[in-house]
Amino acid sequence: MRLRTGLIALLTAAAVATTTMLAAPPASAEDTRGARERRGDGVRRAVFVGNNWDGTADILDPATFRRLGRIDVVPDKAQRIQEIATNPYRFAYFLAIRALIGEGHDQLVDDMYSSNDGRMLIVSRPSFADVVAIDLRTKKIVWRFEVDGVRSDHMALSPDGRRVAVSASTGNVVHVLRVADGAEVGRFPSGGSPHENIFIDGGKRILHASIGMVYSPLDDPALDPTKQERVLQIVNAKTMEIERSYDLRAALDEVGLTDTSTAVRPMTLSPDEQTFYFQLSFLHGFVEMDRATGRITRVKHLPNLVPDMPREQYVLDSAHHGIAMNPAGTKLCVAGTMSDYATVVDADTFERGPLQKVQDGKPYWVTPSWDGRTCYISWSGTDQVAKISYRTGRVVTTVPVGDHPQRVRNGWVRKDLVPTL
Repeated sequence: MRLRTGLIALLTAAAVATTTMLAAPPASAEDTRGARERRGDGVRRAVFVGNNWDGTADILDPATFRRLGRIDVVPDKAQRIQEIATNPYRFAYFLAIRALIGEGHDQLVDDMYSSNDGRMLIVSRPSFADVVAIDLRTKKIVWRFEVDGVRSDHMALSPDGRRVAVSASTGNVVHVLRVADGAEVGRFPSGGSPHENIFIDGGKRILHASIGMVYSPLDDPALDPTKQERVLQIVNAKTMEIERSYDLRAALDEVGLTDTSTAVRPMTLSPDEQTFYFQLSFLHGFVEMDRATGRITRVKHLPNLVPDMPREQYVLDSAHHGIAMNPAGTKLCVAGTMSDYATVVDADTFERGPLQKVQDGKPYWVTPSWDGRTCYISWSGTDQVAKISYRTGRVVTTVPVGDHPQRVRNGWVRKDLVPTL
């Protein structure tokens, strides 16, 4: 307990320091709109699964779920660890991330996207506090960007595939990088522990949320205000200006969720992007918010199958972590993380389908398939990824992947690379 308390104090002190040193965000590069579905000759669809504790990414065929290949996303692991070990400040954080966030493991891949030409994989590596681009042919790092602070986190790829936004957890900032060479083209400030990013409005804006100090043991609802500032905001993707900030505390209080945390976890949007659906720390379920008014319009409570579990035992405060609406806007696929289930909810009636349970599964991310028929669930506890039918709510296929899969993303890979991956 003394070690845990000391590590938390170190993380807290550095978070405050990096916030005070945050510079004004520079202007970004010009926003170029485009269709991500456009593809060139010799490129095929693929599904990428990031295996966080392995430091690998599995590449799956979206139709069969057969593994096409596996990429080492930490080919420079020895070099990075040697650098960290010679810097006492960085080494202390490295150990803190392993103990408090990684559950005793280094966090080697949090998020990843393929480039639209199918040649590169862009990966955020939390323990190394960076983002790298890996050439899928040579398996070598093409470029590397070090984020502010000591940990990188969730990312988002612009619709035209030219920019990637990455959250710097302890830097309290989001970097926007050029995919071609990793150059920073913009940045904007956030609250404590910047987390989710989604490009909206055809790439003109970014919907962003921070989650605060989820590694703090102060999980009683009365102590929630001590867990850093949490924000939900819309950012201009060209100027990096914050166009709107939502008052989640007021919105939740208005519907009687006075003891509910304001830490927004995974989010998804209606097809017209006028309705937000998101999970919140410790909430077994999700809420629906109207974009225009900022009001919570509906709340969906889902089964809590661990009613006696202390809140301190929730993995990074995540009762649920993973939600994705199908492209038709009719169904929501939800990961009930601490209760070890996934389920599909009707977007109109909010009626849920059958619970798809996996003992010790710890589902940790949801992504809709490119054709909208199924959702992909990563079972981080059992090292599997499953397809669940949006229509029936039942598991269609399950396949093994690497150690502790988290993010699952649709993407592209060159056909001529498949035999060599």
